[in-house]
Amino acid sequence: MDQRTRFMLPFAIIIAVLAVSTASIFIRFAQSDGAPSLVIAALRLGFATVLLAPIALTKHLEEIKRFTLNEIMLGVFSGIFLAVHFATWISSLEYTSVASSVVFVSTGPLWVALLSPLLLKEHLAQTAIIGLGLSLAGGTIIGLSDACVWNAGISCPAFADVLQGRAMWGNFLALLGAWTVTGYLIIGRKLRTRISLIPYIFMVYGMAALVLIALMFITGNSALGYESKTYGWIFLLAALPQLVGHSTYNWALKYLPAALVAVMTLGEPIGSAVLAFFILSESPSPATLLGGVFILAGIYLASQRTGG
Repeated sequence: MDQRTRFMLPFAIIIAVLAVSTASIFIRFAQSDGAPSLVIAALRLGFATVLLAPIALTKHLEEIKRFTLNEIMLGVFSGIFLAVHFATWISSLEYTSVASSVVFVSTGPLWVALLSPLLLKEHLAQTAIIGLGLSLAGGTIIGLSDACVWNAGISCPAFADVLQGRAMWGNFLALLGAWTVTGYLIIGRKLRTRISLIPYIFMVYGMAALVLIALMFITGNSALGYESKTYGWIFLLAALPQLVGHSTYNWALKYLPAALVAVMTLGEPIGSAVLAFFILSESPSPATLLGGVFILAGIYLASQRTGG
């Protein structure tokens, strides 16, 4: 990694976190206009792929033609993982609480850290492991802040409720969302060391779009018939959280261990809280602020030293 890239990385990660943090706001606006979550996800990746196409198929066509069968297969699996991540996490919200869903899907960095030594030969230093633990604790605090109340002490739902009925299915879907984003990041780390950013994300986003569009039709949804402003919100969702946010994470995967990039993604709730304060006039709860402190401290520790 050259000095220029080393200097740019912290700023790039901050931009990525802020860009991805706009997703919840744009999704909320699109949902309020009547667009189903699966349609939003399919159009998000579809728009992103269409926007990338002119650059990918002109400036990077020769590199795309040189893709090996192994690279194509890995890219296809990465796209499938990304599509299933969006589909399962969004669907989980129909069965379980937002709090439970956030807690389970936020375990993604843990799975990346556990699998990276085996699949990527990357080992985290002790400070990075502590940072990972702090960040996961912060994500859990933020997730549970919606479910727990203060009434002469903290009162939270019984753990048994997590393992019952519809909630159990929803929590499993959120956990599946964490597992699939793990696959997406690990494959990204493997491929980004030898494939340029634009060809890689064009292949992955395109595959994810195809899978989500297929799921959209299978579930009886349609991409047509919504208001112009609804498509505007989804276009912004594709342009900022996807093309700026996710693409910057994929850019960073060339230079940073997958586990560290995964930890960085936990900064999203902090960015969302900041944007919600200014755009939606929603004040963050004390628990959100506390969780944010844990996450920021964890990201700082994790970024100090990484093995591999």
